[in-house]
Amino acid sequence: MTATTRTLASGPGWHVADVICTAGAGDRPFEEAHRDFCIAAVTSGTFRYRAQQGTGMMAPGALLLGNSGTCYECGHEHGSGDRCLSFHFKPVYMERIIAGVPGASTLAFEAPRLPPLPALAPLLAEAEAAREMADKGAFEELSLRIAAAAVATVSGATSTRRGPSRRDQKRVAEAVRRIELDADGPVSLSTLADETATSPYHFLRIFRQVAGMTPYQFLLKTRLHRAALRLRLSADAISAIAFDAGFNDLSTFNRRFRRVMGQTPGDYRASRSGRIVIRAPKARRDAL
Repeated sequence: MTATTRTLASGPGWHVADVICTAGAGDRPFEEAHRDFCIAAVTSGTFRYRAQQGTGMMAPGALLLGNSGTCYECGHEHGSGDRCLSFHFKPVYMERIIAGVPGASTLAFEAPRLPPLPALAPLLAEAEAAREMADKGAFEELSLRIAAAAVATVSGATSTRRGPSRRDQKRVAEAVRRIELDADGPVSLSTLADETATSPYHFLRIFRQVAGMTPYQFLLKTRLHRAALRLRLSADAISAIAFDAGFNDLSTFNRRFRRVMGQTPGDYRASRSGRIVIRAPKARRDAL
């Protein structure tokens, strides 16, 4: 095997994988098949991708585009190894995404790739950061956003930027209440969309318009707020507070809390009574 694939997150109709390939110039390319629609973001290395739509040189920042049920071939004549974030979508799921992109209608990619585009760079950086942080919860939204961005770019579609309707505002309000009620448990984008009778991508779009953030960002904000309040008002263990708030990993909770609050959970708790936390230099702490 010259490639290893690790599933990062999955849901009904989609999954995302971290694919690391070690093939080089001496390895013979072999034909494979896309079982579903595939949009793979290259994060390192280069390779040649040949598909039904044509051939393209893949480099960091480029998006590989694969149609469901078609064959393809990858070659490494000019360098060894690459790494990709590979997003996969069942045809029915992809059709729902396309239906939510204004101006897009064809359920097939006509080009084999999208080159590294400045407009896509922030989104791809966000996806790579989610991989490095093992942030499984972020990938459902990221998969939709990347798929919609690829479809819109390939089709030349432009966003209309119309304001949300009253019906959409009501849908978002209901979803916000749902998230607040169940913030300590799993709340998926697809479930929220189903409950508001919309497609996942349409729901994600209107939620960002109305709430000013994505559903996952709102969920994290709610969890961190409740954890911060409990840190102020109780002497419960930080690990218990993190798990009760809905975080499954203590290190993830600590990292997110510090990024948002500017302090570690322990320092935040200590500051509630006006105490000042003094930290020794790293070298000294190591020696203690």
